[in-house]
Formats: sequence, structure tokens, C-alpha cells
Amino acid sequence: MADTTDQGGKPFVTDIEHETLENTNFRTTLWTGTHLQLTVMNIPAGGDIGLEVHEENDQFLRVEQGRGRCEMGPEEGNLNFVRDVADDDIILVPAGMWHNVTNTGDDDLKVYALYGPPDHEPGTVHPTQEDAEADPHEH
Repeated sequence: MADTTDQGGKPFVTDIEHETLENTNFRTTLWTGTHLQLTVMNIPAGGDIGLEVHEENDQFLRVEQGRGRCEMGPEEGNLNFVRDVADDDIILVPAGMWHNVTNTGDDDLKVYALYGPPDHEPGTVHPTQEDAEADPHEH
């Protein structure tokens, strides 16, 4: 990753596969616009994104590397949609749907995510999941 500064508000072109695979932070926000946001994530073996719900945001995730388990459902305690995911799979999360993605492989799980509208503060970088959980701007 050459520049981790959020490039939102101006035109942006990048090699998303390279950006995703080179990212070593839990979450790095690459671009935040008015209606869309792009982040890359690195989930270590045994780790997860963290169970969450975005009431106003649809979300698209693509797995660039690794293996994981996607769980979704209408309530925090009812994750009745479970799918294994791997390289090149996408995950579409409707607004209001509880979800989590857990790394079930031995290597880092590398994903990129698009949120519509943006979910994180522009320029957000969370080196670790603990940093993300401690961020007062996160849900």
C-alpha cells in the first residue's frame, strides 16, 4: 500500500487486489464519498470482523485471499444464514442485517468492503480489531 490517506472527494483509481493484499491493518479506509465508502481489511487467523449491524448501510465485501465463514440474520441471536467463503467470493449484506465474517483458515483473510452510504469516519485506520472496538465513532 503506497498511501493510506483517504482519497475521498476526488476521482480515484487503484489496483484493489494489490491494495487489499498489501494491507496489514485490521481496517483502512481508502475512499469516502457522499454515498459510498471503500475499505480494505486484514483479519488474522481465528479472528473476525465482529458481529455488527448497519441500520442504514448496504455492504459489499469481496474475499481476495483466505477462507472464512459468513453469518447473517435478522437479530443478534438469530444468525440463520451461514456460508463458507473463500478467494473471489462476494458477500452482500442488506441494511439492518446482523452479520459477522470469521477467518477459518490458517492465513490472514484479506477483504475489501464497499458501504453505501459511508459507515466509517473519513480517513479511518484501525491497525487492530481492538483499535476498532475502542473507537468511539464505531458502533
